[in-house]
Amino acid sequence: MSQTFLKRRLSQWGSALLVACTLPACMSSKPAAEGVSAAPQADYKPRVASRDDATHDGAKDERREKAPTGAVAQATTAQPKTPKAAPHAFADAEHDESAAVEGAPMEEPSAVMVAAPPPPSPATLAGAGGAPHPMELAKRAAPGPGKSMPSLPMRKPAQDKLAPADADTTHQGNTFENWKPNAFTETAKDSLSTFAADVDTASYTVARRYLQQGNLPPTSAVRVEEFVNYFKYRYAPPEKGAFTVHLEAAPSPFDAKRHFVRVGVQGKVVSRSQRKPAHLVFLIDTSGSMASQDKLPLAKEAIKIAVKNLNENDTVAIVTYAGSTRDVLSPTPATDVKRIHAALDGLESGGGTAMGSGMEMAYKHAVKKASGQVVSRVVVLTDGDANIGSVSPESMLESIRKYVAEGVTLTTVGFGMGNYRDDMMEKLADKGNGNSFYVDSYKEAKKVFETQLTGTLEVIAKDVKLQVEFNPAAVSRYRLVGYENRDVADKDFRDDKVDAGEIGAGHNVTALYEVELVKGATESLATVRVRAKAPNGTEASEQAFPLERSLLRDSLEAASPDFRFALAVAATADVLRGNPAAEGWSLATAQKLAEGAVGGDADRAEFVRLVTQARALSGASARGR
Repeated sequence: MSQTFLKRRLSQWGSALLVACTLPACMSSKPAAEGVSAAPQADYKPRVASRDDATHDGAKDERREKAPTGAVAQATTAQPKTPKAAPHAFADAEHDESAAVEGAPMEEPSAVMVAAPPPPSPATLAGAGGAPHPMELAKRAAPGPGKSMPSLPMRKPAQDKLAPADADTTHQGNTFENWKPNAFTETAKDSLSTFAADVDTASYTVARRYLQQGNLPPTSAVRVEEFVNYFKYRYAPPEKGAFTVHLEAAPSPFDAKRHFVRVGVQGKVVSRSQRKPAHLVFLIDTSGSMASQDKLPLAKEAIKIAVKNLNENDTVAIVTYAGSTRDVLSPTPATDVKRIHAALDGLESGGGTAMGSGMEMAYKHAVKKASGQVVSRVVVLTDGDANIGSVSPESMLESIRKYVAEGVTLTTVGFGMGNYRDDMMEKLADKGNGNSFYVDSYKEAKKVFETQLTGTLEVIAKDVKLQVEFNPAAVSRYRLVGYENRDVADKDFRDDKVDAGEIGAGHNVTALYEVELVKGATESLATVRVRAKAPNGTEASEQAFPLERSLLRDSLEAASPDFRFALAVAATADVLRGNPAAEGWSLATAQKLAEGAVGGDADRAEFVRLVTQARALSGASARGR
């Protein structure tokens, strides 16, 4: 046998062996979207859309339809190994805009990809642009000798198109609820758009954490209204009453045939010294899942910030839950800082998560002081992971519903990644007449528990509903950008028994509509009605605000900086969540729009950096890197 013949034969054998090894894998492989488990947790039933006003609002059924049941998902797939990242790499990128995009082309994204969530990063505890907390939480989270930091998961390879709105989304351990984006509605068939006010901000903070750690947020984690309402707008406060409305319209930067309408609600301002006394019951999750430094340790620091900013007439109580529920601190004057801090410093994590029984005990504490003269609020600090007893928001709230009716309000504050139940936190806040935040750093803790504390505690209006009646003679089609989970039936606008949102002192609520105008029309565009109850009232009052033609700007440049910035934020969120209506929109355009409306605001400047990061990540994902 010649040497040449031997080589040829060995080559043939090698090729045959390679085919034999790879053929079974090829036959069993599935598309990436099919190879991911998206089964809901056994003890949790995702929200299912139900409309009891099908006859009245039949034209909106498709627009309001919720995504399929499978849209609440947890990832179970293993992530590929990646090079280990330095512990402060992504925190440093937060301060250096160029670091966020170094080596990444800045061309337009052709796809927005869902990335696996980042592991908890101790570096983020220092906050965006801020120095580490004196307690040096980040140092406590650093690995010991011989240990390494967890690696960041790789981004998923690109798909051909934006993920459909009703697709199952996967993100290891974290659970989000998906909503089908609002579609365009023909004004001639249905001129009314009704929704509840929303001042939650958790979605934006969660997405920010993903981006800062080098990943695009899952599409279902993005709620447009929470992006928009994270920022403050320079709306003039009302001269009298609880709130006023600011309206404006301008051409779209994405489609020459369309315009955007902004509806801005500004609540009256109440100073810290003017607000009612508050009784806060902090319900703290001390289960084993809260062990990491961005969970229980950060939660304890957040409470200390809140206590520092309370008044002398305020009181604090602490309840914890893990495998069992514990009454840690009975109602104590906020001025007794030493006793409160000692109770907090003694908390350690371990055990299961009996969230339901903890909620009941906290509400029993809170209802004792609930009255028209005292703000009584339960503040839940958790990753939302409940695994003992009542584990769904519905079952938990059913047991404390009578306390909610007596005026006890609820704030949910989320922490950590890896098993975060965003769906649980958001639903609890909605049903508990409260608001939902996510804290990823000491800086964000200061914003929630110091800067915004008075607005959180002092509710100036409850069950706030907005209804926009578009004029068919001026507007041919419209769509509300976001607020899908705040939808209210048109017929329920004046039904004061129907629950809606709350507005706190000084709060902004902003909503945007994308509209198509009737050519040559000169009539007013719409009428905006706001209906709300006093904090302790049972009957609502209603106000109407016309959107006159004079409020329609000739160009986008002529619109106010607040209008342009809100539009930039809403557009970015719509792109990140993969809304088909925004498929042709440009993140570069949104970034340019935001850059021209920063106005020296630190939060707005940070948003511009995040859009830069999102563009880089989208471009990299589109090339499968």
